Amino acid sequence: MSVHFVGAGPGAADLLTVRATRLIGAADVVLYPGTYLDPDVLAHVGPGARLLDTQHLDLDRITSCLVEAHRAGHEVVRLVSGDPSVYSALAEQTRRLDVAGVPWDVTPGVPAYAAAAALVGRELTVPLVAQSVVLTRTRARSTAMPETESLAAFAATRATLVLHLAITRVRALMAEIGPDYGADCPVVVVHRASQPGEQVLRGTVATIADAVEAAGLRQAAVVLVGHALGSREGGESFLYDPARDRGPA
Repeated sequence: MSVHFVGAGPGAADLLTVRATRLIGAADVVLYPGTYLDPDVLAHVGPGARLLDTQHLDLDRITSCLVEAHRAGHEVVRLVSGDPSVYSALAEQTRRLDVAGVPWDVTPGVPAYAAAAALVGRELTVPLVAQSVVLTRTRARSTAMPETESLAAFAATRATLVLHLAITRVRALMAEIGPDYGADCPVVVVHRASQPGEQVLRGTVATIADAVEAAGLRQAAVVLVGHALGSREGGESFLYDPARDRGPA
């Protein structure tokens, strides 16, 4: 038996992968993040499976539940919001499972920023506008950021910026990146993308804080910043250029 870390996607039950639904349906024990998950996702859980909401548990208690379930001979799914590769505490949990001798694997999911971009119909990498995406977070009551990963350093690249865990500090963050992106740079805030009650706020570096504060958003939102979010102007991809030599037909 293994512990399966499964990306639950941004929330919508129909944005789970086929593999994810298969693993969830076969699990004896499912741990899930109740704060961020649309309850409909749990409709994929099989009858008789034990459900455990982890929103009030610390990491050691969560890991203890995983180890205990494995040793009891159960198939275990640990659902994480979005994709396990970003801000999922996968590294901390798997370190502990390795020490305990518990096998594990990972199934990817749709990340929240991808769901947000899809909702507003925007590509984050537009030729001649932005060809890089920076996924980062800010520090408030959370783990310290590495010294080399300051927001100012990322802003200097003018890449499309995706801010996680930042919704309560939008005004200060916009002031910090404003000199690089400009006051008129487009900003999109998406709250609970793909879930009931999803909300989209559009503005600029200069105006988005007012919109966020007026809406009263405090959690479960992703902030997208960059000129790729604006007009549909931009270059054309060389990959699809009619003049590109594609070799023998």
